[in-house]
Amino acid sequence: MMDRARTAIAPLAPGLMLAATIAAAASFLGAHYDAPVMLFALLIGMAFNFLHKDGPCHAGIEFAAKFILRLGVGLLGIRIALDDLAQIGLSGAAILAGLIVLTITTGFIAAPLFRRQWRFALLTGGSVAICGASAALAIAAVIPHNDKTERNTLFTVIAVTALSTIAMVLYPLLFQVLGFSELQQGFLLGATIHDVAQVVGAGFSVSDRAGEIATITKLFRVAMLPVILIAVVLVLRMTQIGKGEGRIPLLPWFMMLFLALVGIGSAVELPQGLVAQVETASRACLVTAIAALGVKTSLKALREVGGGHLAIVVIETLALLGLAIGALLFLDIF
Repeated sequence: MMDRARTAIAPLAPGLMLAATIAAAASFLGAHYDAPVMLFALLIGMAFNFLHKDGPCHAGIEFAAKFILRLGVGLLGIRIALDDLAQIGLSGAAILAGLIVLTITTGFIAAPLFRRQWRFALLTGGSVAICGASAALAIAAVIPHNDKTERNTLFTVIAVTALSTIAMVLYPLLFQVLGFSELQQGFLLGATIHDVAQVVGAGFSVSDRAGEIATITKLFRVAMLPVILIAVVLVLRMTQIGKGEGRIPLLPWFMMLFLALVGIGSAVELPQGLVAQVETASRACLVTAIAALGVKTSLKALREVGGGHLAIVVIETLALLGLAIGALLFLDIF
C-alpha cells in the first residue's frame, strides 16, 4: 500500500513543491506589502514557465492546476452558514440574484462586440458577478477547455484582482458622495466588489456594521457559485457545446464538497478554530493552484490577449456597479 502511494506521489512531487514554494513566497510578499497574494503567485509562477514543458515538474503542476484548484474551491463552503445569509432578507437576495444574472448577461452581450468567445464571456461575467478569482477558477474547471482557456483564466484573475483593489479604495468614497446610509454602503460594497478580501477591507473602512453587512452580502454571492455552475453544466449537457467532452457531471465532486460544508456549517455551530483552519487550507490550495497556472502560462501568451479582454471585464464591472446603485435608488431596502 505504502509502495503504491509512493509510486503515485513521486512523479508529482517536483511540480507540487514548485507550486507550493511559489505560493509561500507570494503569501509572504502579500502579507509584507499588503498586496493581492494571487497576483504575486501569478507573476512569480510565470517566471518559472520554462520548467513546465517536458520536465520533471510537468505532472505536479498539472495536478496542482486541476485537483488542488478544485479542492480549494470546494473548501470555500466552510465560510457560509444559511443563518448568516438570511440577514439580507428576501428583497436583498432577489436583488443580488438579479445582479448576478444581469452581469453575466452583460458579458455575453459585450464579448461578441470585441470578437471574444462565449467561454471568455462566462469566465469574466461569472468572476465579476460572483466572487472574483475563485469563481473564475471554478467556472474554468467545468467548461470545455480549448487552447485559450488557461490563458483567459489567468487574465481574468489578474483583471478582477486589480479592479477589486481599485474598487476597495474608490467605492466607499463614491457611495458616501452619493449619500447612501451606512447599511446601504455595506450592501453595495458586498454586491459590487469582486474579491472577498477587498470587500472586507472596504466595508470595515466605513464602519463595523457596514463591514458586517458587506461580508454577509458577499457571502451570499459566493453561495450562488454552485447554482451558477449547475446551470452552466445543464446548458452544456443539453446543447452541442458540451459534445465530445464525455458525460459532464451535474455536480462535480468539489461542488458537492462545497455544499456539504455549507450544510454542516448551517446545521451545527462549528468551532471557530476549525473554520479558520479550513479557510486557511482553502486559501492555500487556491494560491498554489494559481501559482501552477502561472507556471503553465508564458508572458508572451498573456500579452497576446489584446485590449478587448480588459474592455469586457471593465464593462461588466461598471454594469454591476450601475445596476446595484440603481437597485438601491429605486427599491426601498435597507
